[in-house]
Amino acid sequence: MAYSFNNKIPFVCVAMLIVMLTISSCSSLTKIHKNPDYNHKLEVAKQFYAEGSYSNSAEVLESIMSAFRHTKQGDEAMFLLGMCKYMTRDYISASEILKRYYSRTYPKGMFVDEARFYSAKSWYYSTLPTKLDQSNTYTAINELNSVIDYNPESKYIPQVKELLFKLQDQLVEKEYLAAKLYYTLGGYFGNCNNGGNNYQACVITAQNAIKTYPYSKRKEEFAILILKAKYKLAEQSIEYKKYDRLNDTVDEYFGFVNEFPQSSHLAEAKTIYSKADKELKSKHLKKFSETETD
Repeated sequence: MAYSFNNKIPFVCVAMLIVMLTISSCSSLTKIHKNPDYNHKLEVAKQFYAEGSYSNSAEVLESIMSAFRHTKQGDEAMFLLGMCKYMTRDYISASEILKRYYSRTYPKGMFVDEARFYSAKSWYYSTLPTKLDQSNTYTAINELNSVIDYNPESKYIPQVKELLFKLQDQLVEKEYLAAKLYYTLGGYFGNCNNGGNNYQACVITAQNAIKTYPYSKRKEEFAILILKAKYKLAEQSIEYKKYDRLNDTVDEYFGFVNEFPQSSHLAEAKTIYSKADKELKSKHLKKFSETETD
């Protein structure tokens, strides 16, 4: 009885097949390594690469690199080795090899544009999630910008710009999460140094983010956080500071509605304004207004 496509090959058969293929591959690589013809080895490595056998290609390339150093073949071999690492997602090794290629070994090589781009892109893929350390993100941004600086006419520029926008969004998100955390911590003083305040930290973080990333899609979210934090800060202040901070909140409200007249946070902003305005007109704060007039 013939097997249909739904029949499963026994696990033992699959395991044996894998072992046989591995032995065959190892045997083939052993023969290649024994061949004294380095040019033949380079062609085999290129064939492995074309077939998607990047690990085999890298193994062969690593064995011939020293023989081709500072030659046309070495130029191609080193770039190809870096790309093998890139294709196997060994991004740290890829960035190191490709940067060494264009900065030291073959600064006028055949693949300098490509090496710069894929070295920078390796850093892009090495970045960590938003909640973790963003050191690699800053490095990736610097490396991508260097691609533009080196050759503004490079065919990779559109891709570079797209990656830069994505990395900027990642940094913006990091700042947004930080500002939001400060607001959530609010009146908790356990993590504040030198008499600092979480609401103040929220305002400063959000303001700096808007200044650094003025076209961020999070700009409105930063703005409402600033308004909310300023009101909370005023609420917990002593009277003479409260009056000034409530006035600051009112100013912030008008700035918010002018810039975001269709904001989904408009109702919340208006509530904050109403509370601040009402308190400013109360008897216990009105005296500060009269003092200013005098």
